[in-house]
Amino acid sequence: MPSAALPSKATIARPARFQTGRAILALMLREMGSSYGRSPGGYLWAILSPLGAVVIISVGFSLLAHSPPLGTSFMLFYATGYLPFDLYSQLSNRIGAALRFSRPLMAFPRVTWMDAVLARLLLNSLAQITVFCIVIIGIMGFVDTRSLLDITRIATGLAMAICFATGVGLMNCLLIGYFQIWERLWEIVSKPLFLISGVVFLFDEMPPLVQTLLWWNPLVHITGLVRSGFYPNYHADYVSLPYVFGLSLCLIMFAMVFLRRGYLAGLGR
Repeated sequence: MPSAALPSKATIARPARFQTGRAILALMLREMGSSYGRSPGGYLWAILSPLGAVVIISVGFSLLAHSPPLGTSFMLFYATGYLPFDLYSQLSNRIGAALRFSRPLMAFPRVTWMDAVLARLLLNSLAQITVFCIVIIGIMGFVDTRSLLDITRIATGLAMAICFATGVGLMNCLLIGYFQIWERLWEIVSKPLFLISGVVFLFDEMPPLVQTLLWWNPLVHITGLVRSGFYPNYHADYVSLPYVFGLSLCLIMFAMVFLRRGYLAGLGR
């Protein structure tokens, strides 16, 4: 009796080759449904929330000053600071909670901690960049901003925000895995970041001692670089790409090494 034909090596390897991509796509679709699809106007709210924050900040400061620190539009000035900060905040928080959010699916052998992190990184990066573009285009379409865009500087600033958010998010993933109280502690520690990240002020206008201290905050570099992409006369010479990208990559590599060890030891399960 002839023996059954064994599957070829190519046939066996083909499904495994794409299993990571399929797992990431499935996790992205799951999060799209749970984060935006379950509430009325979920996708619309993702745009209205940062836009509303920009409007409130703009109206508040317009009552205190006759003109913004740069340009002629309060909305554009504060949008160029708030939106990069919001991108960092939303993305780092999402990545920080990635393992907890996807824990039920990680019981399957084909879903790893890296799939969970990459799914949240890709989906929320695309979502936040889309929100950034829509809000900025809306402001520039309805308000006379007299702005000349430098797309390279804006894109570099957003890339810095994504890279730094990934590093902070992965570190929070690691620390929350070992110390569950860290999630609450981080919420408290990160609250003042909005006030010291160049969202509502210019780094150049601060006293020298304050500038020396603020320079170590990577978010000051991010908001400054993005803002300089909208105002040709604002050079933001204090921005250091090696510092922000170098710090971000160090955080990412350190967190990934220990997340992998923790996952193999059962932390990710």
